[in-house]
This record gives sequence, C-alpha cells and structure tokens, in this order.
Amino acid sequence: MLTLLFVSLGLLLLIGLLFKFAFADGDFTLISKKHVKREAIEGEVVWITGTSRGIGEVLAKQFASLDAKLILSARNKAELERVKSELKGKYAPEDVKVLPLDLASGEESLKLVVEQAVSLFPGVGVDYLVHNAAYERPKSKATDATEEILKTTFDVNVFGTITLTKLVAPLLLNQGGGHFVVISSAAGKVPSSGQAIYSASKHALHGYFHSLRSEFCQKGIKVTVVCPGPIETSNGTGASTSEDKKSPEHVSSERCAELTIIAASHNLKEAWISHQPVLLVMYIVQYMPSLGFWLMDKVGGKRVEFAEKKGNTYSWKLLFGEKTKTN
Repeated sequence: MLTLLFVSLGLLLLIGLLFKFAFADGDFTLISKKHVKREAIEGEVVWITGTSRGIGEVLAKQFASLDAKLILSARNKAELERVKSELKGKYAPEDVKVLPLDLASGEESLKLVVEQAVSLFPGVGVDYLVHNAAYERPKSKATDATEEILKTTFDVNVFGTITLTKLVAPLLLNQGGGHFVVISSAAGKVPSSGQAIYSASKHALHGYFHSLRSEFCQKGIKVTVVCPGPIETSNGTGASTSEDKKSPEHVSSERCAELTIIAASHNLKEAWISHQPVLLVMYIVQYMPSLGFWLMDKVGGKRVEFAEKKGNTYSWKLLFGEKTKTN
C-alpha cells in the first residue's frame, strides 16, 4: 500500500514538473527564484551597453525602478538621452549618466570610455557591467557570410566586449569585486542554422566569461551569462529574435529583462530564457547531445528556408514538416 502511495505521489510530481516545464519561460533554476533580490541592486552602479533600444532600453527602465544608479551606453547619444528621460526611480532620470560607446572603436578609445565611466560616480566605481550590445544580421547560410559581416560581428560581439571587460576587470578587483552580466543567446548553446556567425560569436563569449569567472571568483568577480531564445522587441536588435515577433514562442522583452535581473541578483552562473520549443531543445542538446544534434540536423535546412520566406523560424512546425506561410 505504501509502495503504491509513493509511486502515485512520484507520478503526480513528475506530471506537475512536466506541466510546469511545458509553460516555462526559463530554466528550472531561474524560474525557481521567482523574484529579484532588490537589496543586491538598490544603490548599485549598473553600466549597461546597447541601451538605446530593445532589451537594453527595457533593462535600463527596470534597473532604474529598482533604484540602481545607471550609466547608459550605446553609439547613438540622442537615443540614450531619450531613454534617460523616460526612466523613473530614486536616481532617475536626474542622476542617470549617458556615456556614448562604440565597442568596435578599438582598445585605446575604450580605455578613455572606461576612465570616464569610473569617474561618473566618484568614490563608487562600477558594480555591474551588463554586456547587452550585439550585432546580428538577418539569417543566411553559414557559407554565405561575407568577410565584412564576419569582421563586424566579431568586432562588436567578441573583441569589443572582451576588451571592455579586460579594461574594467582590474578596477573591479581593486574595489573588492563586481559583476559581469552577459546577454548571450540560445544560439550560444545550441546549433543555430541561419545564424552561424552570430552563434559562433556567442559561443566565444561563453568560453571567455565562464573561464574568467573560474579564475577570479575567489577575488569577488561574479559572472552571469544569460541565454535568451526568441524575444519580442520593437526593433529586432539585442538578443536573438525572429521576423515574426508576435508568435507565442517569443518571450516579451519586459519579461526577458525581469528574468535577467533575477538571475543577476541571485548570482546565477548561467540562465536560459525562452518558451518552447527552444527551451526543450536547449535541455536536449545540453544533456543528450547526440539526440539534440540529430534533431537540429533534421530542422536545420528548413529553418533557413523559413527565414528566406519570412516564416517563423522558432515554430513547432519545423519539427513536423509543415509548409511555412509567406507574408
């Protein structure tokens, strides 16, 4: 009788977990945290790159509402000023700092920007550096990328991001610690047909930042790598998006930002943000790679076809062979 009871409870628990997973918008560890640890954010200096639009803009608004001190960076100063004017919080918008930044401008230029950043809040420095800026082109075959696209993607997504980190890290070590929050992508975890160059750049960030954390975690350096799948944005920039921004597979940019801040405030090492089927694919590739790679091989060619016809490249239809609808 007891055995039957335990088996029944086990089955109910399994069914409950499967049901929760079916409607989840993040990995199990992330969604178990539920709320932001406000005390980890309030009064901290948060420097966000790529804040002139998209997820970066939403991140700025949510950090401001949590009473963080903000430094906003992107190439377009006018847009940064617009974002600043729309912020609300204890330090916003009056004490929000605007700092134009071009990640592809080279190390000497970035050194000057870092010097400015650490002087904006005298005696405080920077507590969080949120690497949100990214460059992504429309989906195309892996062999179709031009040298210009390859160089531009890596200049922003990899070389610029790593150089900025390399310049900021010693300052964080001197002040006793700090936190790098890296907006990567599901494309940095799984094969991403149609996004080979973008995916390669995100894989590079995973290698660098997870290694950096293991080297310096005992000295107060924290790293959170965030991997969004398809995200609804107003402009298609930032984390990975698709042409069909209204599909149910997409997480809203507001929810993506909220989960990102939850992950950072709880010091999660890595966080996945996505609805199904991308979340399921990430788990399969992570824990059953042979099956996962077989699955991605099955849909890879179709995904590029869907993109060329402006179809939803994140749909369950890719798995079941249905034809895409054209716009």
